[in-house]
Amino acid sequence: MINLFGTHMHTLTMQETVSTINKRINNKIFTQHVVVNVAKIVNMQRDAVLRESVNSSDIINIDGMGLLWGARLFSKEVTERVSGIDLFYELLKSAQQTGKRVFLLGATPKVLGKTLINLKKQYPHLNITGVQHGYFQENEEAEIAQRIHDSGAELLFVAMSSPKKENFINRWKNHFGVSFVMGVGGTFDIVAGKTQRAPVWMQKAGLEWFYRVMQEPTRLWKRYLYTNSKFAWMLLRGGFDRQFRIHGSRRIKRRHLSQIKGNSE
Repeated sequence: MINLFGTHMHTLTMQETVSTINKRINNKIFTQHVVVNVAKIVNMQRDAVLRESVNSSDIINIDGMGLLWGARLFSKEVTERVSGIDLFYELLKSAQQTGKRVFLLGATPKVLGKTLINLKKQYPHLNITGVQHGYFQENEEAEIAQRIHDSGAELLFVAMSSPKKENFINRWKNHFGVSFVMGVGGTFDIVAGKTQRAPVWMQKAGLEWFYRVMQEPTRLWKRYLYTNSKFAWMLLRGGFDRQFRIHGSRRIKRRHLSQIKGNSE
């Protein structure tokens, strides 16, 4: 585990993450999962509720090459990113094999319906015990949490925007009755075919965010312009602070040694 900008993050690989989650589910240990990326880390600096929701999670994976590179810049050992959508597919594959029950929450009714159709084609034996679109009012949350509980689901995937999904999960996690809950953001849009995922080369180059902006420029360009530039400044400022601490400690050490030498003479 590492700490970057006030957030603890697990440095698990995809395989280790899936294995850990499945073991916890099999042992009936509740797991609140979240992935963090550049945008989320930046927003957490000024949103205390989001910060609490993320830091309350049991497993926090690094999703996004920008954050992975940022961690490595500060000599943090991170083997690989764990993409939220890739983890979603891996867990569905495991759930189909073991018969685990799944609840899907989020997106518009149309997108959710298409998501359900496509997932049934891809995982014909997956046991989906309930679905619910993500456009509901705050006063409906208790009823929806009860519906999830009554469905008998073991895994809950919440496809809503940040910070709504993180805060919703953190508020109601003790009422869902599931063993595992994970926020999956815009995953249902991709599964349904509403949006496309970036080519692999863009994912590896850290340009997945740019591909999303090209698909939804009006909605996303300001968001990514702010979060990416803010994160660059955080890295720069953090690098200066780190160098200051290193050189400052060296100066103190040299001064201390010279004082010891002077006293001995």
